[in-house]
Formats: sequence, C-alpha cells, structure tokens
Amino acid sequence: MANVVVVGAQWGDEGKGKIVDWLSQRADVVARFQGGHNAGHTLVINGETFKLSLLPSGVVRPGKLSIIGNGVVIDPWALLDEIDAIAKQGVVVSPETLLVADTATLILPLHRELERAREAQRGGPRLGTTKRGIGPAYEDKVARRAIRLCDLGDEGGLDDKMNELLLHHNAILRGFGAAEIDKAALVAELKAVAPRILPFAAPVWERLDAARRAGRRILFEGAQGAMLDIDHGTYPYVTSSNTVAAAAAVGTGLGPSIIDYVLGITKAYTTRVGSGPFPTELDDDVGRGLGERGREFGTVTGRRRRCGWFDAVLVRQAIKISGIDGIALTKLDVLDGMDRLEVCVAYRYRGETLQRLPASMSAQAGVEPVYEAFEGWSESTRGARSWAELPASAVKYIRRIEELIEAPVALLSTSPERDDTILVRDPFAD
Repeated sequence: MANVVVVGAQWGDEGKGKIVDWLSQRADVVARFQGGHNAGHTLVINGETFKLSLLPSGVVRPGKLSIIGNGVVIDPWALLDEIDAIAKQGVVVSPETLLVADTATLILPLHRELERAREAQRGGPRLGTTKRGIGPAYEDKVARRAIRLCDLGDEGGLDDKMNELLLHHNAILRGFGAAEIDKAALVAELKAVAPRILPFAAPVWERLDAARRAGRRILFEGAQGAMLDIDHGTYPYVTSSNTVAAAAAVGTGLGPSIIDYVLGITKAYTTRVGSGPFPTELDDDVGRGLGERGREFGTVTGRRRRCGWFDAVLVRQAIKISGIDGIALTKLDVLDGMDRLEVCVAYRYRGETLQRLPASMSAQAGVEPVYEAFEGWSESTRGARSWAELPASAVKYIRRIEELIEAPVALLSTSPERDDTILVRDPFAD
C-alpha cells in the first residue's frame, strides 16, 4: 500500500488540514513530522469547525492512529489544552489513538519568554514569529541541551539537563536585563504535567515500522509550507524546521524509501502571514477582496494574511525541492466572480528574467513579477464535486497552472467542507 506525504507548496495556510482529513479516510496512520503549535489546521466537518495545531488532522477520524513524530517540538501544556478542547467537541484522544515520540523536544515557558524578548529587542524588521517558543526550542535541540519528553520520566537525568539548559538561558536573560529562570519552579511545573503527558510517549519509529511491515497506509502531515523551510525558504523569514517532504522520514524515524507519493497543497492564489518577500502581493482592492472572500486570517495568530496572485514560479520551485508528484489545488471558489485573473510566470530582476526565486534577501525583495492574464468566470465553483460542474474558464485556468508548475492536479478543493473535493488521482493508489 502507498504511503503519502502532504506538504505545503507556498508559505503555509494552503488548506492542508482539510486535505489531510479527507485523505485520512484512506489511511490507517496519520503522522505529524515537524513544526510545533505554530501550525494551524482548520477542519470543517458537518458544519462544525475544529482548529488543530499540534494534533494531526486525522485525530478527528475514528479508528485512526495519530502520531506526533520526533521532528515536532512540543509544548506539553498546549498539547493537553488542545486535547481538552476537542474533547468538548466530542473527540476523545487517548494513548490508544495518539502517540508522541519519546524523543521529541519540549517547548518550555522559558522558550516563549526568550522569543518575546528577542522580538522586542530587534531593531530592524521583525521576523514575524508566533512567539510560541518554537525557534528557541529547536536551537536547544541542535545545541544538545534540550529537555525531551522521555526526560520527564528520568528525575535524576532531568536535574542534570536542567542545569545545563539554565546555564545557557539565564546568561542570555541577564544580558537582556530580564529575570532569571527559577529552576525549582520550572522543574515543579514539569513534574506536575508529566503524569498527563507521559502516557502518550512511545518509540513512534517502532510503531510506524510495524505499520509499514503490516501493509498499513501511512499519511505524513507537514506544517507550514516549502517557502518557509529553514534551508530552502525565504530566509531569514522562515520557520525553524525543514518543511519539505524529505523531513517526513527524518521527523518520524523512518527511511526515505517509506515515501511513495508526495502531495503538495497550494491555493489557487497566494497568501503569506507576517514579514518577508512576496512578489505577487496585491496591496489594493483586489488583494483585500481575496482576503475577505477567502477569510484569510491565521488559525493560530488571527493575523490577517497578505494576499496576491498565484505564483507559478514559486510553486514550481517548491515542487522540485520537495519532489512533489501532484498537487491539491484549494480555494478555487474564492476566485468566483472575478472578471480577470493573473498568474506570475517569471520574475524580472535588474533587467534579467528569472525562472526561480533568487537566494539573497535583497534579490528576493527586489524581483518583479511577470504576469499572464486569464479570463475569469461568473459561475460558482463552490461545492463542486466533479469536473463537469466547473466553468470552462476555471478548467482552462487549472490546466494552465498544471503546465506552468510542471505537475498535475491530483485533488481539487471547492469549499472548506470535507466532501467538497474533486478526486483526479488517488495518492494512495498502488
């Protein structure tokens, strides 16, 4: 049976939550492999909205095993709050339905405080982080001083690791003129949360390997998008982890041969939250109209998303970097009623035409989009579940996008509802 990786092919917020939820009916296991609770996935199921951050989108599906991999950084208090929140909506999460990698790095209160202090002290443009401690937690991980989930059950080891951690962080806080972290208080907080979080801890690589050997279908769920990748994105305006498809193997403890199909999610236009380059951004009535019709507000932060035309150069680059086999095109219905559409087919920079986004920060900020115009459509595509229900102009728009990005449309989403989806190719097909 095929195993599928789902990743964002823009700057995140492409609608991965709905697509993963829709695909999870075909999967046995759904695994998150990077990011933290800076991710935001909104699911609309039978008119009820579920907002998830750390929990895999498949958690709302009965009978599915959800896994949070070692590549995810975990705020234990945020995770428990999320579990409690969806319990009020009738979704019960237990160690039988959710496993968390015992080697996953924990986000501590000191990480949030450090991130806020840094952003407040930053003299130039801010990176636009969610201030949830994601970046500092990843820093501690690569510096080999992080507290991991398994450490909560090792009292002696936890004390030693805490000394090492606070030696570093308290020196930084002193430099900021801020109060130092009280070790006893922090350890007490961790001991209090440990009994609730440790039952979910497990060697998830072992469970995933067993599922693979048993022929179970695994769906790997990424967070953010390719252009926010720490190596391949619009650095430094990126997240703190690798968001591309290859991270699915590293972030869950399985080899790359586990991946059979990579599905990239992209909107029929482009959005971005926070600072950083955005070549096709529309700071006019058209851009504001896209934001209003698309309800473009961040699931986690509530910040208004910047909106612009579809950027085929950017998506094609993301497709090559992630090895994307096909895309799920979302929010086509937001373009309904527009007389004219445009798609970026190249960039122009200092007299040169480019077919890729350059690496340097100044060049990324300075590129100008080269557009191709399209006729819009007056008919509604909202809720369409077959190609026959789509206007001819919408089909023409989709086909041209396929040509420009050099990848086929495998799925088409026409509303936030789970079943308003057109299946062109099943990623789980053998």
